[in-house]
Amino acid sequence: MNIRHLRFFVELAKTEHMAKTAEKLGISQPSLSYAISSIEEELGVPLFEKEGRNIRLTNYGKIYLEYVKSGLSDLDRGGEYIAELLDVNRGHIRVGFTMGQDLIPQLIYKFKQEKDTKDITFSFVQGTTDDLVDQLVNDNLDLVVSPAPDLPGLEDKVDISHLVDQEMLAVVPFSNPLAQKDSVSLADLAKYPMIYYSKSSRLRPLLDKMFAEAVVKPKIIMESMEDHTIIGFVHWGYGVAIVPHLPQLDPRTVKLLHIDENLGVHPIFVVKKSDHFLTPAVTRFERFIKSYCRKHCNNEHKLV
Repeated sequence: MNIRHLRFFVELAKTEHMAKTAEKLGISQPSLSYAISSIEEELGVPLFEKEGRNIRLTNYGKIYLEYVKSGLSDLDRGGEYIAELLDVNRGHIRVGFTMGQDLIPQLIYKFKQEKDTKDITFSFVQGTTDDLVDQLVNDNLDLVVSPAPDLPGLEDKVDISHLVDQEMLAVVPFSNPLAQKDSVSLADLAKYPMIYYSKSSRLRPLLDKMFAEAVVKPKIIMESMEDHTIIGFVHWGYGVAIVPHLPQLDPRTVKLLHIDENLGVHPIFVVKKSDHFLTPAVTRFERFIKSYCRKHCNNEHKLV
């Protein structure tokens, strides 16, 4: 079905006059007649019938007109939405991020202070890295910000770029003797029961590597994949733990300690789908967060 012909049909239905419609559309009467005849031939019913020198819609034409008007309206709205998506200063960005992150609201706050960003909107999904990347691959998210250094089996489906590094901190209850210090060693921590990240957490391999390199074995009494659960158990005196430097950690809840050993860092990445069209607004946001993190964190060797 020719969309241009359908627009001719809607206009003719308004005037019910061939000459006036042809003039308004800027086409010849034979061209208009051909367009209407093509639609009628495809449908197998007449849309107009003669009434003296004029024409009027048939019952078939009246029914079909409502569907055509609705369909053309949807097409127009779709076109407007696509135009909006292609506008670097408008559009909607779907962001996924993992638990315990203060980085996303900070980056969006800074981005919204940029010129011509008031018409760019955001929606958010929080979850595990695996779930978020699955949503990304299935086109339900535009970007994922996550500690995701490797995604086995997805190497050809996603692009991963480093954003920032989080320092790894020891956390102990204020009742613990280590709370009198400013920093501790892994050996110090290993003397006490430890609340540890579970095997389903992407932090688990990092912690295992830390203790293995220090030739120290932790006394694991409980495992969790959620940061605040771990902090809660430490706060109530069940043990000690090592967690990323989460900006929302309350120093009145647990004592935060630097770790003596050179443990490296907990890297955070931005993940996007490979060889996939990103709207200008999404591309603009991605470039902004990379630039912002490079300027305010990585180039100055800061940790978050």
